[in-house]
Amino acid sequence: MSPAACTGAGTAGPTHLLVIAKEPLPGRVKTRLTPHFTPEEAALLAEASLADTLRTVLTLPAARRTVVLDGAPGPWLPPGIEVVPQGTGGLDERLAAAFGACTGPTLLIGMDTPQITAADLAPALSPGSWDGCDAWFGPADDGGFWALGLAEPDPELLRGVPMSVPETGAVQRRRLVDAGLKVSDLRRLRDVDTAADAMDVAALAPHGRFAAVLRGLTRAATR
Repeated sequence: MSPAACTGAGTAGPTHLLVIAKEPLPGRVKTRLTPHFTPEEAALLAEASLADTLRTVLTLPAARRTVVLDGAPGPWLPPGIEVVPQGTGGLDERLAAAFGACTGPTLLIGMDTPQITAADLAPALSPGSWDGCDAWFGPADDGGFWALGLAEPDPELLRGVPMSVPETGAVQRRRLVDAGLKVSDLRRLRDVDTAADAMDVAALAPHGRFAAVLRGLTRAATR
């Protein structure tokens, strides 16, 4: 069975959904959106992105839904989603700690893809999604990854992977394959890092909160 096609029929166990996120505070989130946007505007966009992501998460079949949060929860957090604090250290260590606190099939996504839909994640959450498959991997256009699922969470699969560099995704996926895991890929998505990313992602999900906030900021800038 090829790594890109390890799906099967049958009944899958319930999956724990994790969202890795930062509290959307000015100067702490989406710093690459400045100077096109002010730090305050970047924080508004980050909050909208997180809110859209969590709204989609609530529609998905899952055993549990948890935000692994750097900071404090705010009004953007809907009912039905647990909050646990992020660990310390670099991003690889924090992701490793998030998986290390889980047992059984776990799927982690970020807050940078507000355009995600239930269909984007359906292959990893449908019945039989873990049959003959050890990991799910969602590549991002910038070379990173927007989703990572593990049938048996193992923190060592993430520790030491260089984060926020163009080869992050390739190194992480290779780590999974080298560990002998059968890996299946989700569709490639675009993270919101730059102003150009924000425009393109908003166009993909024009009815979301992220797109609405971006429209409002754009209108304000042209007055």
